[in-house]
Amino acid sequence: MQAKYINPFTDFGFKKIFGEEASKPLLIDFLNALLPQANKIIDLNFKNTEQLGQTDTDRKAIYDIYCENEYGEKFIVELQKAKQNYFKERTIYYSTFPIREQAEKGEWNYNLKAVYCVGILDFTFDDYDSEPEKSEVVHTIKLKNQNGKTFYDRLTYIYLEMPNFKHTEADLKTRLDKWLYFIKHLEDFQTIPAIFKDEVFTQAFEKAELAKFGQEELYNYEMNLKIYRDYKNTVDTAFDDGKTFRNLEVAKALKDNGVDVEIISKSTGLSKEEIQKL
Repeated sequence: MQAKYINPFTDFGFKKIFGEEASKPLLIDFLNALLPQANKIIDLNFKNTEQLGQTDTDRKAIYDIYCENEYGEKFIVELQKAKQNYFKERTIYYSTFPIREQAEKGEWNYNLKAVYCVGILDFTFDDYDSEPEKSEVVHTIKLKNQNGKTFYDRLTYIYLEMPNFKHTEADLKTRLDKWLYFIKHLEDFQTIPAIFKDEVFTQAFEKAELAKFGQEELYNYEMNLKIYRDYKNTVDTAFDDGKTFRNLEVAKALKDNGVDVEIISKSTGLSKEEIQKL
């Protein structure tokens, strides 16, 4: 059966739903479902997703979505399609850019605005010490001391392990449940479930409906969907077979499957020049 709605795990689909100016109400609603009520967002401004290092030799960071709320708090929202080496380290590295950009010239008291890094993962980490953690969907991480007390509450990492989300429509209770169900099953819907009849989700389905795309948008999406499937198949197969790929080997496999150099660079940490030589 032909899909009626886009796959939100593609770069195109993810940015169509959450990363466009017209998508701002959807992104605000999604983030508010993730954050405590005390941190409710009223408005967001999209910022440049390409962040440069302090010197020419520093690596740069390219985010899927980077935005700021009315209080100057920063939000990085990333979609990760498949397992890769050092993913957690890359997230932490990314979080340093919105921290450093807050530095002011001259006298400055180091008062930092909060930074939130949200990762929507189409895989699980599989490296937990305790059994209950393996089935959890939402993982919220803050800096804590040896007694488990929060040492610094303005740097938060939130990982959503989508394969662990197994709710049926009848199980959905919270706003976050609805968003996770929407993201996980959007491509499979042929009609809009009754639970999604409010204004925000109506808008989300309208933006995701393939029949509303122009010819160029549809072509770009289909090419992006192919890249997503090839990319995920290549990387997932490598992990499922228990193989250990070095970054150069992974990059070559992705390049051979037609994955865009920008995506390979972002996923492996290799420079475009290194990838072009493979």
